[in-house]
Amino acid sequence: MFSTTVTEDGRYLLIYVSQSTDRKNLVFYKDLTDSSGKITELIPTFEGSFDLIDNQGTTFWFQTDYEAPRGRVIAIDIGRSGQDWRSSLESVIPEAEETLEGVSLFGDRFLTTYLKDARTEVKRVCDRRYARRRSAATRSWLSGRLWRQAIGHGNFLQLHQLHHADDDLSLRPDHRRKHDLSSAAGRFQSRRLRNDAGVLRQQRRNSSSHVHHPQKGLTLDGSNPTYLYGYGGFSISITPAFSPSNLVWMELGGVYAVANLRGGGEYGEAWHQAGTKLNKQNVFDDFIGAAEWLIDRKYTSSQKLAIGGGSNGGLLVGACMTQRPDLFAAALPAVGVLDMLRFPLFTIGWAWCSDYGSPENQDEFQALYAYSPLHNLKPGTAYPATMITTADHDDRVVPAHSFKFAAALQAAHAGDAPVLIRIETKAGHGAGKPTAKVIEEASDRWAFLVKVLGRVLTHPLKF
Repeated sequence: MFSTTVTEDGRYLLIYVSQSTDRKNLVFYKDLTDSSGKITELIPTFEGSFDLIDNQGTTFWFQTDYEAPRGRVIAIDIGRSGQDWRSSLESVIPEAEETLEGVSLFGDRFLTTYLKDARTEVKRVCDRRYARRRSAATRSWLSGRLWRQAIGHGNFLQLHQLHHADDDLSLRPDHRRKHDLSSAAGRFQSRRLRNDAGVLRQQRRNSSSHVHHPQKGLTLDGSNPTYLYGYGGFSISITPAFSPSNLVWMELGGVYAVANLRGGGEYGEAWHQAGTKLNKQNVFDDFIGAAEWLIDRKYTSSQKLAIGGGSNGGLLVGACMTQRPDLFAAALPAVGVLDMLRFPLFTIGWAWCSDYGSPENQDEFQALYAYSPLHNLKPGTAYPATMITTADHDDRVVPAHSFKFAAALQAAHAGDAPVLIRIETKAGHGAGKPTAKVIEEASDRWAFLVKVLGRVLTHPLKF
């Protein structure tokens, strides 16, 4: 796979080369002022991930996990790198206890954000010559994009907002970049936030969970309909983010929970690798453990608990509902990878072997077969109420995964709970889906859960 970028000074073209979805990449560069068109190898072997932050002349700064599983910042001077890029490598910001999430330019300095228990914090500012460093004020729940002097942040309860950042990182609202809340949905969201309807909690077990419920007086008696979401793969970190759809679920009186699982990137590359290939079962164990945690502390019960996830998260839901059908009342696998023996044969599926392993490898085949949702359905078993969602033009995870799983599940299922498949037409894996289709799918999802889990509206919807 190939991707390119041009340095901000316009002088250099950088070419990244990666194998499948593995984070390790090669780096080549071309001096655009050189008419010869020569392309030069900078990092010619797969040693780690290297993402350009900025350059100044021939000095390039990269965010990398090379010899630093939780990430660090290095500088490479291409003017004196010679035959080995390591010869000019200098460590600018060393690996920390937390996972380095991002590095951005802040004026003429670098501002770093770290993941601490799956929430983003500003950690450090240093100048590009790395002669001076200082700690920065912490801003919890920071997420989004950093401009030169503007910081965006949000969370489960708060719309993404932009603030102007002063030199000491004190934040002032940036009124030039305000979100338009003129729509009915926007007014609804704004009203709920102004009334402080939500309470956000973070808890820890082997992995960490964010638990959000809409009423400060939530009764922990096991009766609360709960939607537990997870992903757990490809070094993707699941951090707090605002969702109008999730807000509707909470407005209906539901509890929304997110589990941070091994296989993600929340705690660095070691955390990611602990949920890949022969270790993939760890991801499912973490998710099942998060469900049991919610039940043990009486946030909910098995009769009131639903699980959901999409793509790799759809695999997560499929594996957990087939391994522990007794633990959940409802399951919502979306555009899921559900046939783990044939996934490399279709579209981009071959690229996922870096996380899943290959069915052509004997040991990895055994691991895949052991949890493949399609191959672990057992006839005569009462499975949770299930609504599988896919789209007829999904060219990422082909809909055949969902088609086969739905047919096999309906054939094996012995209970009275409904087993449905929802097939969107003229749509794909999700990116670029029209707003109308997004709303329709969310409406069907919550209607299905209200029907299965049962709940009287605690707050009438008024606009």
